[in-house]
Amino acid sequence: MENFKVWLSAIRIRTLPLSISGIIIGACLAHYNGFFDLEIFILAILTTLSFQILSNLANDYGDGVKGTDNNDRIGPERAIQSGKLTPEEVYNGVKICILLSIGLSFMLILNAFGLNNFLYSILFFVLAIFTIMASIRYTVGKSAYGYKGLGDIFVFVFFGFVSVVGSYFLFARKIDHVTILPAIVIGLLSVAVLNLNNMRDIESDKKSGKNTIAVKLGSERAKKYHFFLIIGALLTSLIFLILYYVSPFNAISLLAFIPIIKHLMMVKRNVKPRLLDPELKKLALSTVFLALLLGIGYIL
Repeated sequence: MENFKVWLSAIRIRTLPLSISGIIIGACLAHYNGFFDLEIFILAILTTLSFQILSNLANDYGDGVKGTDNNDRIGPERAIQSGKLTPEEVYNGVKICILLSIGLSFMLILNAFGLNNFLYSILFFVLAIFTIMASIRYTVGKSAYGYKGLGDIFVFVFFGFVSVVGSYFLFARKIDHVTILPAIVIGLLSVAVLNLNNMRDIESDKKSGKNTIAVKLGSERAKKYHFFLIIGALLTSLIFLILYYVSPFNAISLLAFIPIIKHLMMVKRNVKPRLLDPELKKLALSTVFLALLLGIGYIL
């Protein structure tokens, strides 16, 4: 039981809801347009979760063996850092997750496109392999892109466009302009979650040579960058509501603005990086809340 709890901590449960935000919106928009399929939806959720768990374990391994996760770090203690799991054990966990991700991706693609859409199947399988590689290379290896300040770009692309536009394509087998603005919204908020994490760890990352955007900008400018990301997401969401308005129910997504704006106020007042840690969960869940309301508003 104790070993199970350690692995449960290593996969970082609190990060998992954010990863499915784009799938939720893509599925809801597909439902509104008459393309929804429950089996594809379930497989898309499971596949996305497998990618996120793979990324979390790979990050634990990469930061652990590099010494980035050390006593200077403010966030929750990681598996390798704590000594509860060895690097070899986490590495084996990464390999198992790779196999699981490939298997789920294959099942998802087969269910979405069958045997009659070979080119679509090849395209999405290549995309799945690229996603797996990106999940690992964030912190693993000498050229890990997370250490070069490129994590924000990858998160915006994968959590935003790949998640929303890609999931919609799985249902509809076509790209629809209605998915573009929601993809930007989720992409920006997902980057904001990453930036918040990096703002919390700015001092320890700087000492370890992990040059995130927050490290490059410094505390004050990283805070302004955070405001840019979130305000940009909220404005994009408003533009989406105006351009694609179909009923008053669309406006229920505005309820999600309340916790997000409260989060911004807290970040503005904050002077202690340690106090940013609880905000990670709040912002991640607020993003999921916005995704749910944005999508459901088009189903009702």
